[in-house]
Amino acid sequence: MRTHLVHEWLGPIGGSELVLEALAALYPQAPIHALVYWRELYAQREIGRHEVRTSFIDRLPTGRRRYTRFLPLMPLAVEGLDTSDAEVVISSSHAVAKGVLTRADQLHISYVHTPMRYAWDMRQAYLQQTGLDRGLRGKITHALLHYLRNWDIASANRVDHYLANSHYIARRIAKTYRRDSQVIYPPVDVERFTASTQRDDFYLTVSRLVPYKRIDLIAAAMAKLDRPLVIIGDGPERAKIEAAAASAHPGRVTLLGYQDDSVVRDHLQRCRAFLFAAEEDFGIVPVEAQAAGAPVIALGKGGVRETVIDGRTGVFFFEQSLEGLTRGIEQFEAQPASHWDASTIAAHAQQFSTSRFKRELAAFVNEAWTRFRTERDNPHSVQ
Repeated sequence: MRTHLVHEWLGPIGGSELVLEALAALYPQAPIHALVYWRELYAQREIGRHEVRTSFIDRLPTGRRRYTRFLPLMPLAVEGLDTSDAEVVISSSHAVAKGVLTRADQLHISYVHTPMRYAWDMRQAYLQQTGLDRGLRGKITHALLHYLRNWDIASANRVDHYLANSHYIARRIAKTYRRDSQVIYPPVDVERFTASTQRDDFYLTVSRLVPYKRIDLIAAAMAKLDRPLVIIGDGPERAKIEAAAASAHPGRVTLLGYQDDSVVRDHLQRCRAFLFAAEEDFGIVPVEAQAAGAPVIALGKGGVRETVIDGRTGVFFFEQSLEGLTRGIEQFEAQPASHWDASTIAAHAQQFSTSRFKRELAAFVNEAWTRFRTERDNPHSVQ
């Protein structure tokens, strides 16, 4: 079957790009369609070995680097991607990729990381964080998001089969699009970690430093409890977090900024526990932490409820607040270190491996394609 892959934008590498990379490895001959493409980031990766076809946004002045400013044009851009020579189209979607146009004789399967967050359930938080919840700009933004929601609903019917990255997202797909979906957990490269039983006395978080990740909350909790914390990652919140950490307990919070994979792996294999305060669709890094033998202290909402076992591989706290997080840390520390068995924690993480993802995804696509082709080519044989 001639397969094409569709993704929103190939910019900074995150969880959705890792899913696309696994899809690209599974379908090595498939062209990849994206709104924009930062070629230099992917030159040495699996995606860089594929033909990548981009939209008109990639060719606009500043379009490649500042693609988020062209959000109003993205529905038009994704509809302009040419997948006409494909038999099967697999979209990897967290915004507009599922809206790619396909014909009735083409099978479209969409792997959904989330329905468009800023247009639906995170709309108000997005507006407040960007200062667009008031004034003339706020009214224009409200109108834009209304347009995006209408387009998102209309384009939902273009998909033949939905795949969700967690049961949490499957419920959101059902709520937003009124469509059923099958859950296939995303690929996590768990094999690259060693479950170390020797843990150092520091807590760790690894994240982009953006508001909804609530790294500021983690830093405040560590300051309140006077515990050592290492933060790996960078982003617009860095200066704010550095200032807050310095004023509380100087030297107790260490910000390393962006680090390569070897540094991240080393810290995950040595930390006392991994801290996670965001409500995420799935959450790859908490799985990586468990693969390294580290227990996870996490907000008990979102996809992490499906990847961490409360009391066995980590601890949940249920209020996204300073008090909630500090109670979670204290609950974790109330258990002896021997309670958190690194091999047990790592064994749990193995069910989210890349090989499992590829096997389940390929089986689903093959079965869907066989059924689709039979119904398309032999309509009278279908009872």
